[in-house]
Amino acid sequence: MSIFLDSELTSAERSADALFRVIPMPLERTVSYGAGTKHGPQAILDASNELERLCNGAEPCARGIFTESPVDCGGPLPEVMERLAARTEAAITEGKIPVTLGGEHSLSFGAAMGVARALGKPVGIVQIDAHADLRIAYQGEEHSHASVMHLLSEQGIRIAQFGVRALCKQEVDSREHNNVFYRDAEDLVTSNTLAVDLPDDFPDLIYVSFDVDGLDPSQMPATGTPVPGGLGFYQALRLVEHALKDRKCVGLDVVELAPDGNAAWDFTAAQITYRLMAAAI
Repeated sequence: MSIFLDSELTSAERSADALFRVIPMPLERTVSYGAGTKHGPQAILDASNELERLCNGAEPCARGIFTESPVDCGGPLPEVMERLAARTEAAITEGKIPVTLGGEHSLSFGAAMGVARALGKPVGIVQIDAHADLRIAYQGEEHSHASVMHLLSEQGIRIAQFGVRALCKQEVDSREHNNVFYRDAEDLVTSNTLAVDLPDDFPDLIYVSFDVDGLDPSQMPATGTPVPGGLGFYQALRLVEHALKDRKCVGLDVVELAPDGNAAWDFTAAQITYRLMAAAI
């Protein structure tokens, strides 16, 4: 089994006592354009071996990174989501931070619900994405990658979206109905905005969901649904880091990498994952 940052970790840092629990989730069931997300977790794990320990002035790995076995993605999607929810719930219960590697974005429902269930307190999601993912269902599937934030909103979880640049009328209405906070890509990119304050009433406990298609395709083409006009690498990370200011990161996922043979994009996703770990401590 591959291990996140395997080449850099000491024996103590890779033990089950580690702060970070990396959970590979090779889910690819509802992709609607390009394919390949089932290979994303392995590509991120492999590329992570080339990372440096130091990241943005910190060494997240010094707090420990334990890589779990991949989640079984077979069977009905509700059952798949519950398997992942049980993993993230267990991590939170043990005082750890779950880091789910995707896989398609639909997995965020299971991951975030497990976190919320374990905490028993309001949780907000900070979402980097090219899409709002607020459709009621897509192509007949309510657990679609295009519906994941709708499902989470229905569970009372607040959403803050950054970088969206492709959405339908149903999603516009859903934003209003579900009190979704957002700053879309054109606004952020053309103004070179690096920091946005969350509403005062947004939960203090934050789950970060980073869809790599939130980045511009010039910086991340290896994804199933690339959309032009996206966020820059540092811009996306800085937006998340500012959103976490005075709040606590309780879990995160990095999703929608569809490896295309160019290791640069796998490494980019691995670097994003490690940088988010740094932001969480």
